[in-house]
Amino acid sequence: MKSEPDDYSIDDLINEENSTAEWDGVRNYQARNYLRDQIKVGDEVLYYHSNSKPSGVIGTAEVVKNGYPDFTAWDPNSKHPDFKSTPESPIWYMVDIKATKKFNQIISLQQIKQIPELSQMVLVKNSRLSVQPVTSEEFEIIDQIGSKK
Repeated sequence: MKSEPDDYSIDDLINEENSTAEWDGVRNYQARNYLRDQIKVGDEVLYYHSNSKPSGVIGTAEVVKNGYPDFTAWDPNSKHPDFKSTPESPIWYMVDIKATKKFNQIISLQQIKQIPELSQMVLVKNSRLSVQPVTSEEFEIIDQIGSKK
């Protein structure tokens, strides 16, 4: 899952009550489908800071609530309103996540691209998508690198 650190950083997530927050505001259909249909409670998440120097994975989180309608879409005061989405017919979905770890170092996209075992990672092929699948092997490799002191 990607977020711009100036918008919502891993530190923001860690500082939330219970280190838990709604992952809302996703307005891409492919990412929405992951949130609605595939991501489930207990799934591990790589937390990625985008549009930063460097952009990269900065920590991990865990899904603590399955996908449900993103009510920020019908809130006129939200950052991402979409009035085609309604409580009766929601278009957009979100999940809740809980911070599990902040890495000792950021793992940049450049570093990830240089690891042969990560060459097929969706992030390497489509770094623009804000929510994307990660295999357990990819997760473990990145988690090990980020956890090194």
